[in-house]
Amino acid sequence: MTPLESVPNVSEGRDPAVVAALAAAFSGSAHLLDVHSDADHHRSVLTLVADDDALVDSLVAGIAAAASLVDLTEHTGIHPRVGAADVVPLVPLDGDMGRARRAALEVGRRVGGELGLPVFLYGESGGGRRPAFFRRGGPDELQRRVDAGELAPDFGPARLHPTAGAVLVGARPLLVAFNLELAEDDLAAARAIAAAVRTSSGGMPGVQALGLRLPSTGTVQVSLNVIDVAAAPLADVVARVREEAAARGVTVARGELVGLLPEAAAAPAGALALEALPDDRVLERRLRALGL
Repeated sequence: MTPLESVPNVSEGRDPAVVAALAAAFSGSAHLLDVHSDADHHRSVLTLVADDDALVDSLVAGIAAAASLVDLTEHTGIHPRVGAADVVPLVPLDGDMGRARRAALEVGRRVGGELGLPVFLYGESGGGRRPAFFRRGGPDELQRRVDAGELAPDFGPARLHPTAGAVLVGARPLLVAFNLELAEDDLAAARAIAAAVRTSSGGMPGVQALGLRLPSTGTVQVSLNVIDVAAAPLADVVARVREEAAARGVTVARGELVGLLPEAAAAPAGALALEALPDDRVLERRLRALGL
């Protein structure tokens, strides 16, 4: 059977020892294919694959570890978040979204029941809502919305955990997380470029984008999620960002792939503003090499 994929995003990207402990917990009965940590976003993205039951077990163990090791009250980072284990997607590599939904529901049920954390479903498991729907305003605003009766957790208590927050769990198709750094220090341009390319403000279909400054270097980036790789091929998205940048008198310096790239989104490295795109950075090629 084709394995399921999960790409948990945890709110720790600065302490290598904590990231290593989280990676070990999440990979207890799953294959860990990649760990991508970013100190500015203060976030790590792990790529896991396993059979359905094994993946559920690994995710519950990893979420438990995140809840014990990550304290949101001491967290600073430029990426929006509402939880220590902030978002936990289940991705069907064989296209069987029903499998992913069932696994997501089981993860949610166990996290809410066994770990006592509030779980909000998103994506194909949650009426098509995106993580941004829950993240806006952060944990305090999410709690206010729950208290006001605007939202209710799908599993677990109605109070966010004081240090671990909530967990967003959902089934979704493959996506690409990708950043493009600008050569110039122009945050206004990065934000304008992001607005021009993202779907919500009339840009490309299947694209989410933010303009951000990286505190560690002072550089700015356009941070992208391509949530429909068929509607928005990554090379086309990069070309559009370059076009919008040129129109504002700035240039794209380099690309950064977060996690692994679906083969359907692969393109020559130059078209993606990358120096190289090794086979082990392409999901399906990596799986074939491992015999999975």
